[in-house]
Amino acid sequence: MTQPEQKSSLKSTIEKHKEFLFPAVATYYQEPIALVKGEGEYVWDDQGNRYLDCFGGVLTVSVGHANPRINEAVLEQNKTIQHTSALYANPNQSNLAEKLAEITPGDLKKSFFTSTGTEADDTAQMAAKIATGRHEVVVLRHSYSGRSATALSSTGHSNWRPLPAQVAGIVHAPAPYCYRCPFKLEYPSCGVACAQDIEELIQTTTTGEIAAFMAEPILGVGGFIVPPPEYFEIAYGIARNYGGLCIADEVQTAWGRTGDKWFGIEHWNVEPDIITSAKGMANGIPIGWTIATPEVADKFPGLTFATFGGNPVSTAAALAVIKMIEDDDLRTNCRVVGDYFRSKLDELKDKYPVIGDVRGMGLMQGIELVKDRQTKEPAPAAVLTVFEETKRQGVLIGKGGLYGNVIRTGMMLNSTKDNVDELIRALDAGFALC
Repeated sequence: MTQPEQKSSLKSTIEKHKEFLFPAVATYYQEPIALVKGEGEYVWDDQGNRYLDCFGGVLTVSVGHANPRINEAVLEQNKTIQHTSALYANPNQSNLAEKLAEITPGDLKKSFFTSTGTEADDTAQMAAKIATGRHEVVVLRHSYSGRSATALSSTGHSNWRPLPAQVAGIVHAPAPYCYRCPFKLEYPSCGVACAQDIEELIQTTTTGEIAAFMAEPILGVGGFIVPPPEYFEIAYGIARNYGGLCIADEVQTAWGRTGDKWFGIEHWNVEPDIITSAKGMANGIPIGWTIATPEVADKFPGLTFATFGGNPVSTAAALAVIKMIEDDDLRTNCRVVGDYFRSKLDELKDKYPVIGDVRGMGLMQGIELVKDRQTKEPAPAAVLTVFEETKRQGVLIGKGGLYGNVIRTGMMLNSTKDNVDELIRALDAGFALC
């Protein structure tokens, strides 16, 4: 493609995006980019510019763009049969369900496949309500659950709620946001008040009997908020005392991303009754998944299915991703490279006052920017400055948080320390401008 053709292509793609897509489908950067190629940790735009992808399509491309091992599994499946619907059994779906029962914690065994994390979370709440005979659910502020009526009602983040709550019976507990403690306390002298408050929340805003407590092990869109070590033991204990099941929303935190473990919730020494996931499960092939204990799953009445759920292609991709994580020991890699990354972020924090907090686990690391470390006033404009500079440096990152002041990174599970160094150099250049 000639340079004039490249320019015309970019203009056409971006202009068509603006003209024919919902305005709510916003793009990053002052001058948006159109990505046309990916290979490993890198992507290219239609102007030929190469970028280190440190966000992976929102923690979705888990083992690298155009990964040949994943592509081979998908292409081989496409040669035989692409779709069956869940009205028929298919080997990939059955084999994936068996594998997931093997690697999930506790007594989780029976899976339901969909196409998105939204559907997975909806299924989890529905299953919990049916299994318990109750209808009220406790979720967290700063959380994100998706874009259905139930998911939007569960989301504790006004930026992602275009409508008021559409589903009754969903109440929001304070987030375990130690950097901005909702009780103005400090850990550990706080006694983990954010978890303890769940009991009063149930007593005062529900009937006193709940169907479930649902939470992300690390709040993703909320800005990679990491709970204190005791949080989930306390929260799960309270939920169960009031008749509720415990749902771990692992849409962003699963598949070794947090280091060493398959699932983020395993770091908190609890066993959920239901786990949901999506995103990185199939390296970008659409898939959603809910797994429950037999006691929960077997109570689901009547008939239900998701048209594309469990299709042979997406389940082939998921099986290939899991095999690669096992074969290449990527859970350990996430811990080792993640620890190295965190040490470099801590060095940047010592260097730049605009960095108020660094947090995360494994290769899920966030950087909260503030105008002043004492007041902790959010600095969303600084995030935009860093965004533009890192793009100029050839690196793509993400952002989030209620105030838009958290840089989010989600490097590939097989990223290297060299990739980290490249990202750190770009961040350093960005922070130098703040």
